[in-house]
Amino acid sequence: MENPEQRDRDKTLITEPKEINAAEEDVLVIEWEDFEHKLARLWSLTSALKESNDKKKSLQEKLQSLIQVKTESLNQLNELEVMRERLDARKLVMGNMLTRCMVATEDAKKQEEMLSAEVRSLLVAGISLSVAKKQLQESNGLLTEERGYIKLKNVHRKLRARHQYMVSQVSLLYPVKILVGSTQEQELESCPSSSTLGNSSVSKRINQGSLMILGLNLTMLPFTKMSFFTGKKEVQRSATALGYVAHAVSLIASYLQVPLRYPLRLGGSHSYINNHAPSVEPTSSDLSWNTSLSANVKPAEFPLFLEGQDTTKAAYAVFLLNKNIEQLLNFIGIKSLGPRHVLANLKELMRTVQSSEFMNS
Repeated sequence: MENPEQRDRDKTLITEPKEINAAEEDVLVIEWEDFEHKLARLWSLTSALKESNDKKKSLQEKLQSLIQVKTESLNQLNELEVMRERLDARKLVMGNMLTRCMVATEDAKKQEEMLSAEVRSLLVAGISLSVAKKQLQESNGLLTEERGYIKLKNVHRKLRARHQYMVSQVSLLYPVKILVGSTQEQELESCPSSSTLGNSSVSKRINQGSLMILGLNLTMLPFTKMSFFTGKKEVQRSATALGYVAHAVSLIASYLQVPLRYPLRLGGSHSYINNHAPSVEPTSSDLSWNTSLSANVKPAEFPLFLEGQDTTKAAYAVFLLNKNIEQLLNFIGIKSLGPRHVLANLKELMRTVQSSEFMNS
């Protein structure tokens, strides 16, 4: 059915053409026979326009919803990208932590192995320590007993008696006696009261003569005042006497089990003495030497004779020989008489070892 309002409007357009605005220049005149056709066409166009508007509106709504969905999708995509970046960063951190964890695990394994080895060594050391402690307790038990102490004391006295016997044999082999008559260079003989360590060494000059070893006199004259005209026999006698002293000192040191600070190379009247200390002071460029290099350095050797040798080296050799005798004197608790008294020190050494004080020390 037609709309009444539309019909009235159509009637007005037909019946009242004079009310149309005169300003309009073009007026469409429709015949009544074409009116229904035009009206139907207009109605269809109106309906089509309405439908198109409705479709447009629905499309706008759909487009708006799609735009909103797209916006939300973009926002979600941005959020997902941010989350992906955070995930990558966390993956990187986890990878670094995993690498550190693996390194820490390897270090822990190595430390565990080292600790295991140390624990095993400590266990072995503990067992050895317990065994040594048990042996020490047994030894202390034996020593605290009267029989054990007496046994140890008897062994000590036997060892001292053995030392005395061996040194007495050396004294018989190389006797040091006083030569009647005075010489230019006399040696000092220690008094019996100066045998113990701690007392001041009292000495007296031998007015009735000088000391001799096996009938040979040893003085410092060939080394300090030797000239081209010095007697060859006197030089030979001094070298022989020094050979006797070197042999006696070597025997006594071996009997007392004292390693000499300056080792001897025995050769009779052509004996030598060694000094392991370097003869030249090291310079700043030598500070990089290691211990293995210094251990391979050949010791300096000095002659205990004057024939064909430098007097300074020979005098220094006698000084080192006297130092060996001083070492043995200090070992038994006696002070040396001085650096120029070789025979006097040797005589005091043999006398003290053969005395009763040595047995009770």
